[in-house]
Amino acid sequence: MRVAVSATGADLDAQIDPRFGRCAYFILVDPDTMEFEAFDNENIALGGGAGIQSAQFVTSKGAKVVITGNCGPNAVRTLDAAGVEVVVGQSGTVREAVEAFKSGRLRSTKEPNVADHYGMGSEKSSFSFQGRGGGMGRGMGCGRGMGRSMGGFGYEEVRQLREQNEQMRRQIEELATRIQDLEKRQA
Repeated sequence: MRVAVSATGADLDAQIDPRFGRCAYFILVDPDTMEFEAFDNENIALGGGAGIQSAQFVTSKGAKVVITGNCGPNAVRTLDAAGVEVVVGQSGTVREAVEAFKSGRLRSTKEPNVADHYGMGSEKSSFSFQGRGGGMGRGMGCGRGMGRSMGGFGYEEVRQLREQNEQMRRQIEELATRIQDLEKRQA
């Protein structure tokens, strides 16, 4: 059996990434031997569908259990449909989480613990495209949506766009650091 853990780094001593679909790495661990493989998460920058794509990826690698901090409804449904157990609310290192799983201290769930698009905004605000009146469009009718009136931008939308911009800036910095680390390893 293989356990997939969302991680901030590429080894067993890396911290659990609180985001499933947009985590930095997936560590797939054999809990009996603690042998593992680390995979860059190629879904980290997707505009949408990162949870589903990540669920399909770990399933394709033979994971039977996912351990993460947070998992949204689409990823939970995809994993459940594939027969993969989901353990949420975890922190600490990958090694600690797998040890806790082996000892029976972790319980799986069939319920998400965050809303759609959790990893797209700041972790405090859980930016979501839901509730925008016009979906991902402009929301231009009758002042509905996020406080936008005809042709004008509402304060709330500007605030959320700034938060999303800040999250993307941090993700770009993380990617630049990962690239530098990989280049150093190759040298």
